[in-house]
Amino acid sequence: METLQLVLSLAAAIFAYSIWFHFLARKLTGPRVWPLVGSLPLLFMNRRRIHDWIASNLRATGGSATYQTCTIALPFLARKQGFYTVTCHPKNIEHILRTRFDNYPKGPHWQAAFHDLLGQGIFNSDGETWLIQRKTAALEFTTRTLRQAMARWVNRSIKNRLWCILDKAANEKESVDLQDLLLRLTFDNICGLTFGKDPQTLSPDLPENTFAIAFDAATETTLYRLLYPGFLWRLEKFLGIGAEKRLKSSLQIVEDYMNGAIEARKQTPSDDLLSRFMKKRDVKGNLFTSDVLQRIALNFVLAGRDTSSVALSWFFWLIVNHPEIEQKIINEISTVLRDTRGPDPKKWVEEPLAFDEADRLIYLKAALAETLRLYPSVPQDFKYVVEDDVLPDGTFVPAFSTVTYSIYSVGRMKTIWGEACMEFRPDRWLSPEGDRFDPPKDSYKFVAFNAGPRTCLGKDLAYLQMKSVASAVLLRYRLSLVPGHKVEQKMSLTLFMKNGLRVYLQPRTLA
Repeated sequence: METLQLVLSLAAAIFAYSIWFHFLARKLTGPRVWPLVGSLPLLFMNRRRIHDWIASNLRATGGSATYQTCTIALPFLARKQGFYTVTCHPKNIEHILRTRFDNYPKGPHWQAAFHDLLGQGIFNSDGETWLIQRKTAALEFTTRTLRQAMARWVNRSIKNRLWCILDKAANEKESVDLQDLLLRLTFDNICGLTFGKDPQTLSPDLPENTFAIAFDAATETTLYRLLYPGFLWRLEKFLGIGAEKRLKSSLQIVEDYMNGAIEARKQTPSDDLLSRFMKKRDVKGNLFTSDVLQRIALNFVLAGRDTSSVALSWFFWLIVNHPEIEQKIINEISTVLRDTRGPDPKKWVEEPLAFDEADRLIYLKAALAETLRLYPSVPQDFKYVVEDDVLPDGTFVPAFSTVTYSIYSVGRMKTIWGEACMEFRPDRWLSPEGDRFDPPKDSYKFVAFNAGPRTCLGKDLAYLQMKSVASAVLLRYRLSLVPGHKVEQKMSLTLFMKNGLRVYLQPRTLA
């Protein structure tokens, strides 16, 4: 009798769940969902092409550019922790990032996933903790001295390191992994700018740097925490197995390195960001502790290292495939240098471009912006929903769920960027006369540098660094892709090339 009751109870529960799941699935507008696991199987199957998969899902919605799905198809959870609203609609993005900014913080899921790596740093905090760091950083990023410091680091890295490595490869007709070199260059620069320590990863012998390797491993593992239900990575962390075991060892290397940098700065303060933050106070009026300073510095390293180098990698790949655009860039740089350095082309390549010269490169900036439209360094971002809300397109988003806005998909929607959205066209960023950088009137069509109160503070410095490096490479060399080299995206927080960017270099003759 008891067995029969158990069977009947189980059958009733399954029937009730089936009815509930049927109505849930009908309301969801995204990829197919399965009982219990929701859309996790498709997410796992497409994990190596996640951004293109999301973009195809959004295109399939037609003009709405928004869909909803769940990864935990269980009552009470499916509409909260496991519920995702995915969008690339500019009005929705503006609503999330500006109009109702306070309703869409990073949230507990994001902060828990990133806490071990970024702590309460500026990119992983909300409220007063975020605001005081933001205000402090904003003051520093508007100073002329920071721009001058960045110029020193960038120009020294180009002249004394990058050019030496590229000259050797060109003379010996050897290929180089340009993405690796750019990562090393921007890593050395941002470490110098942030805490005054030069790791010298861009040396002729291209040494392995334990801090850089550990930092990469930590960011990649942290991303996986975001994509899968929290209980999975928490269980791995508790048991000390799998990716979480690797994350722990990577973080120990990172922390040891950063502790050394902080102690050095306490002994000899300088004009770097870390030294500046050491003089500031937290929300309670206390000086920042070493642990907090460490996380603040790591946040800036994460932002300044990967984003610029990844953008430059995709830029050079696009340039290799669009020689007519490359020639326009060369012509613009030559015009500027003819004016600032005279008619002799030899003088154009004696020194890297000064930032004041780079400021004048309008078409190059347009080409970099167009690169970021198609290949944004940070392809997507996640926000937590504090209270029930309705997006401008009419989509209801429940409290405690997650909103994901796909920056990668924005640039691939015909409804947003027109029929030629997949084409590399720098001219779309220029005024009709072609003499002025002219971004779209709707600024939320392009959020590669974020938008609203969290707009990237280093945007102008990033453009200057990218223009300086791009000019330094293109003025001296013609690039060609190594035959058979496959360029594809890597699963990471930033849009790395999985196999790097292997190119040959030929000296360029300037006239």
